[in-house]
This record gives sequence, C-alpha cells and structure tokens, in this order.
Amino acid sequence: MGHPQAADSWRRILVAMMAVQFTMMMAFTSSMPLVALYIGELGVTDPFWQNIWAGVVGCSNFLIAAIVSPYWGALADRTGRKLMVLRSTFAIALFTALLGLVQNVWQLLAVRFLQGAVTGYNASANALVATTVPEGKLGYAFGWMQSAGLVGTLIGPLAGGLLADVTGSYRTAFYLTSSFAFAAFLITLFLVREPKVQKPATGVRKPSMIEQFKSVLALKQLRAMFLVLFLAQFTVMSVNPVLSLFIEELLTAEGQLVTYLGTIAGLAVAVTGVADLIASPFLGKRSDQLGYRRVLTICLAGAGLMYLPQMLAPNVWVYVAARFGLGLFIGGILPTANALIGNLAPKEQRGQIFGFTASAQLMGSFLGPLLGGLGAALFGIRAMLGVTALLYLVNLIWVRKQVQDPS
Repeated sequence: MGHPQAADSWRRILVAMMAVQFTMMMAFTSSMPLVALYIGELGVTDPFWQNIWAGVVGCSNFLIAAIVSPYWGALADRTGRKLMVLRSTFAIALFTALLGLVQNVWQLLAVRFLQGAVTGYNASANALVATTVPEGKLGYAFGWMQSAGLVGTLIGPLAGGLLADVTGSYRTAFYLTSSFAFAAFLITLFLVREPKVQKPATGVRKPSMIEQFKSVLALKQLRAMFLVLFLAQFTVMSVNPVLSLFIEELLTAEGQLVTYLGTIAGLAVAVTGVADLIASPFLGKRSDQLGYRRVLTICLAGAGLMYLPQMLAPNVWVYVAARFGLGLFIGGILPTANALIGNLAPKEQRGQIFGFTASAQLMGSFLGPLLGGLGAALFGIRAMLGVTALLYLVNLIWVRKQVQDPS
C-alpha cells in the first residue's frame, strides 16, 4: 500500500523543479537571439566577422560544458544534487551579469567559456528529479520537465528582445537573464527538498574521471544511450543555423517579399515548440506504460518522416506545417530517454551518469549547428534536411538493436 504523504512529497518537489526548469530555460534563451547584435555593439561591424564571432561565441559554452559536465555530475553524487543545482543557477546568474559588462568580443568569449565551465545545470537537475520521483513515474516527470522548459524557451527570447528594444541596449537582456537564473536559485533554495541518498563512504579513494567513465560504459544499456542522446540533439540542432535562410529561399522562389522574414522564421521555431509542449507530457507518461523502447521507436520514426516534407516543401506554409508535425514527435525523445536512463542507473551514481549523458547532448548541441551549417553551404539546405532524416533512421535502428527496457 502506498503512502499518500510520500506521493505528495515527490509531486511537490517535481512542481518546484518544473518552476526551476521554466525559469532556467528563460534564462538560457532570453539573451541568446541578441548575441550577434551585441557583437556589433561591441565593435565588430563587418557582417562576415560578425557571423564568425556569433558562431564561435554561440558554440564555445557547449564545448566546455560537455567537457566538465561529468565532473559536476559526479560531484552531485558526493555532495548532493540540490547543492549542485544551487551552485549552477547562482554561477549562471553571476557570469551572465558579467556578459552585460564586457567591453569587447574577446572578453565576451572568455566569459562565455567560464559560464560553460561552471554550469552543469542539466545533469544536476535531471539527477535530482530521477532520485526524487518513483522509477515508474520517471517518463511522466521528465515529460512535464520538458514542457516547463519549453514554455520558458518560448517566453525567454520574447522577454529579452522586448527589454532590449524598450531600453535601447542589448546589455539589459543579459541582466534580465541573470535575474531569471537568480530566481531559479531562490526557488531551489526554498522550495526543493532533496531526499536522502546513500553517499560514497569516506576514506575510500575517489575514482578518476576516466575510471568513472569506464564504469558507466560497463553498463551496456547506458552505453547504448550515449549515441541515442548525441544523435537526438545533433539532428535537432543541425538545421537551426540555416532555418531562416531556407525560409528566405522558399519565399523568394514564390516571388514573395521577405519583409517579415524574421517573423516567419520565429513562427517556424515557435510551432515546433508548441507541438513539443503538447506532446511531451503525453508521450512521457505513455512511455511509463507502453515501454521506453517502443515510445522511442515511434518518436524517432515520426521525427525522421517529418523531415521529408520539409526537404520537399514547395512553399513556406508546407514547411511550417511539417515543423509542427516534427514537434509532436521530438517532444517524446528526450523525456523518454532520460526516464530510461533514470531507471537503469543506480541511485548512488545518477549524478555521475546524468553528467556523462549531458555531455553527449552538449556535444550534439556543439557539433550539430557547426556541421549542419557547413553541410548546407556545401550541398544545399534541402540535402541537409534529407541527411537529418537519415540520421533519425540511424538512431531508430540503433535503438531497436541496442536498447532494451529495464527488466
């Protein structure tokens, strides 16, 4: 017989973590669209170099975060997952405020590197949720976490852009981002209670990062999830740099004016987010009931198929409709994958394991835009959309061959 009080406890913590996730996604996205414009304000006015610097600055924090994320995850197992969420939210608040004070692009790049080095938010937050929520409810929990984050992702850029327009300064958007992150710190501090988890015994030699990685790789099912998460993030991010260019190409081919190019490009991103928001809680809950492997299979197949009408789109509205369909399927990939990892990972290692899986996602976020933009430049945007569909097929085959539901 269950304990209603215990059920209420994990649900309260989940709601609090959803609030943290919502606030942090607003923080991560509220200044992101303005970075290229901010670089111009810092003195780089040549469009070519402005684009180069925007790419370098945009990718830098993903790269360094991928390297250090396992360290922060392992530290969460030893010191507490809530403490690591507190550390990361406060650090992001501090370093984002510093971004608003830099005087040139080199300082901007340096602070972005430092910001990436001290984050570790996703690994700590996922480990905390996986430790708090009953294992049979992890798909449900991660589905709602993703939905909360998506709402923040939709609101954040709008809030940052409006503040920058109202104040006439891009710097204020970074101060807004900092305030969002600090609000997440306060929510975690006062509303999140971490359940007690057995910590490693004192006096025992701490394994090196390589030894920790080998111990994770020894778990076959978890090993298989690294490629699943890397490819999932890589494919989602790979077409982002060229999305607005493809929309411009479609409009120009129809002889239409591109006056509202930014608005239509924003719409293409927004409809995917809205569909993702609708689907994530539903698919996350169904994965607990139908099986994680089955739901991953459905989502990967559907997402891959939705890239075909994008590749063949005769006009912008077919493309936008296909982007909405894409969102319905990608909304289930990460919650289901994280729920499966949470079920497979030993409780005392969940911070460490989510640290390594976060690295796989971050490397996808780093390499996806980089190689996607290069591929589009060399072979064309439609060809890159076709390659993305094939990558979903590769991920699907990998899941069918290598991934099994926990027994």
